[in-house]
Amino acid sequence: MVRHTRIRPFNTRVTYPEQNLDNDLCQAVVAAGVVYLRGQIGQDLDTRESVGIGDVEAQADRAMANIAMLLQEAGSRLEDIVKVTVYLVDVRYREAVYRAMGRWLAGVHPVSTGIVVSALARPEWLVEIDATAVISEGEGRFVEAPGAGGTAAAAGGGAR
Repeated sequence: MVRHTRIRPFNTRVTYPEQNLDNDLCQAVVAAGVVYLRGQIGQDLDTRESVGIGDVEAQADRAMANIAMLLQEAGSRLEDIVKVTVYLVDVRYREAVYRAMGRWLAGVHPVSTGIVVSALARPEWLVEIDATAVISEGEGRFVEAPGAGGTAAAAGGGAR
């Protein structure tokens, strides 16, 4: 039986209390040496506070910081990203977002897809970035984030 490790599990009742949702999700899943990340936005993962409201480059920078943190928790790293998908609510944000991503992914060369969408889950969110990475040889140690009660280590190993 294949077991997947789920990192930072949560329920949408807590994440989106203003919406009538009840879904068990997580920020990352590790399966067969691949790390699949939930789309990241301009939000502090620990407090759920939106950051960079009105500033798409700041939101992209926070999304990339979240991606780096989640990859570390999963036993991977930015250098191991193989694919990114960028969702923009306005095509005019493309340059600012790709500049921010470029600072984080210099020399990485992942494949990338950019999509313009009509909206994201909250109106203040202007960009969402998701990523897929591998766990390189010799990597693969899960790291518990400080104060993050929902990481793989804090969730009883994270496999369910």
